[in-house]
Amino acid sequence: MPRGEPEVVRDLRSRGVSEVDTAPRRLAEYSSDASLYRVLPTAVAFPRAAEEIAAALQVCREHEVPLTMRGGGTSIAGNAIGSGVVLDVSRHLNRVLSVDPDAQAATVEPGVLLDDLQRAAGGHGLRFGPDPSTHSRCTIGGMIGNNSCGSRALGYGRTADNVVALTVLTGGGDCLDTATARPAAAPVLAALQAVTARYLGTIRTELGRFGRQVSGYSLEHLLPERGFDVAAALVGTEGTCAITTQATLRLVPAPRHTALVVLGYDSLADAADAAPALLGLAPTAVEGLDARIIGLVRARSGRSAGDEARAVAELPEEGGLLLVELAGPTKDEAIDAARQAVAAAGAR
Repeated sequence: MPRGEPEVVRDLRSRGVSEVDTAPRRLAEYSSDASLYRVLPTAVAFPRAAEEIAAALQVCREHEVPLTMRGGGTSIAGNAIGSGVVLDVSRHLNRVLSVDPDAQAATVEPGVLLDDLQRAAGGHGLRFGPDPSTHSRCTIGGMIGNNSCGSRALGYGRTADNVVALTVLTGGGDCLDTATARPAAAPVLAALQAVTARYLGTIRTELGRFGRQVSGYSLEHLLPERGFDVAAALVGTEGTCAITTQATLRLVPAPRHTALVVLGYDSLADAADAAPALLGLAPTAVEGLDARIIGLVRARSGRSAGDEARAVAELPEEGGLLLVELAGPTKDEAIDAARQAVAAAGAR
């Protein structure tokens, strides 16, 4: 062991974690993510298999050292940084293991980039529904960790709504397959059932009250009427309850054609008030935008007046905008749906 290297690093290597890096430059690289936080880790490791993740978890438990899972590092809340051992799954555990077009499902490793999954599913006319703006670099494991949504969550739901099953390591180090494990044989599941039963009234009335609720522990998925869906309940727990080593995801048919309509209102508040009228048209996405943001982009993007005009496409001049995406089996039907949106939302 090199001089000054922590004992936890030595044990990681002796237990079969093949790539462990403690170089100052590497630690500096992994001291930040897309957030403003800076936390220097003790070591960074790049597991090649689920067994190495399990070994790292056991070592960290023995040394009482924090273990932080990391994918693309796209978190803006410091979720991918920690003072202990950081495990980056994006280097090696990044395969789409299978795509089943009949079942409309895919099985992936946690380090798979969302865009790579979309390409694999797209060959079958399918896609993974949620699509955060970081789709080119975020990983599925990270999306499961924070229950990612994206602009099309309105049409396809959150990540929790699109997870079929997870293979995870619990905090105690046990391997759990949510597709096959049952409370009678898994003490941790029996304990979850007991917690759910004890707080049944609170869970039913306080949790899961709106579609895009993603903060906190989503215990509503454990309710009996929801089928005690452990996989969905683990989504959004940020690795505090379990570590995902494999995921089976629900895919949806990719729309053949889409149309984007931009609706203008006097203010952003007026735009928000108009949004519910659009839901009957089953839009795949609805996003609000303050026109002042467009003005800033126009003012700062060009070097001349002509450049400023070309920096942003021609848009309504009102104070608040709704960007609405609608889908259809043909181009004409998608455009017709866009026209209906204009009529339904009372835009100018």
